[in-house]
Amino acid sequence: MSRLLIEASTPLCLLQDAGRFGVRHLGVTQGGALDWVSMSWANWLLDNSLDAPVVEITLGGFTVQSQDYCVLALAGADLGAYIDERAISPGRSFILQKGQRLRFTRPSCGARAYLAAPGGFDAPKVLGSCASVGREALGGLDGFGRALAEGDCLVSSGSASGLRELPLEHLLNLHSGAPLEVILGAQIGQFSGQSLFDAFNTEWVLDSRADRMGMRLLGTPLQYQGPSLISEGIPLGAIQVPPDGQPIVLLNDRQTIGGYPRLGALTPLALARLAQRLPGEKMRLAPVIQETAHREHLKYLQRFTTP
Repeated sequence: MSRLLIEASTPLCLLQDAGRFGVRHLGVTQGGALDWVSMSWANWLLDNSLDAPVVEITLGGFTVQSQDYCVLALAGADLGAYIDERAISPGRSFILQKGQRLRFTRPSCGARAYLAAPGGFDAPKVLGSCASVGREALGGLDGFGRALAEGDCLVSSGSASGLRELPLEHLLNLHSGAPLEVILGAQIGQFSGQSLFDAFNTEWVLDSRADRMGMRLLGTPLQYQGPSLISEGIPLGAIQVPPDGQPIVLLNDRQTIGGYPRLGALTPLALARLAQRLPGEKMRLAPVIQETAHREHLKYLQRFTTP
């Protein structure tokens, strides 16, 4: 067993897993790690189940002190992590001796880091998941969706066999300027031709109005020319276009239904990359057919089976 005492935290530091499924018909959202790729790699480093509970640390400001000898793993963004005064980079497992502190300062690359422990951090499952969703008061250490706070204790009961480091080719490229892939949606033909050109041929800027529900993109307003819509189910990564024409990418804590027209939805890999973007960063969108996106997704999943 290993225990980590939280000495500093923010409302953006949350216990997450892959999310809860099979409950959206009840109006309950998915939740879960925004960057599922980095969460999976953090768990892979410790031979955990890829969806074991981890700490999602957004933008830094998080410090823990080890109460025992423990092995941990870190993946995702570089948030200026230190063990006492020694810097540590993501993409590896490491030892934290009793009394040592692990602290995250501020982003130098990416927005979200994922901290894993052997077997995952202990937490009650609510509707099949411990994913924290504050709006719905579900998940987290207490089962009511509360963010991690000073004085909380993170406990894990598993054991690690040894230290590992991720091969460079397996890391999510946080510096990549490649476009974010979009699977086109049912209303795509009801946007003006100029809007479709602008959507996929101009840059978008990530607005500061971004959270776990959705991220707003700023750019040339898009014009929808179709009829009003009846609210329908919203998939993860859906790109809604409200009346002001500025797209919103809906994320894990999104509402379950909505009536705005949609350009389509980001692929799972594109969503992981978006989760690591900071407000003010520029990006482009690129259309992709579903079969191609599915093939690339399966190809990436095979990396987790590599020794």
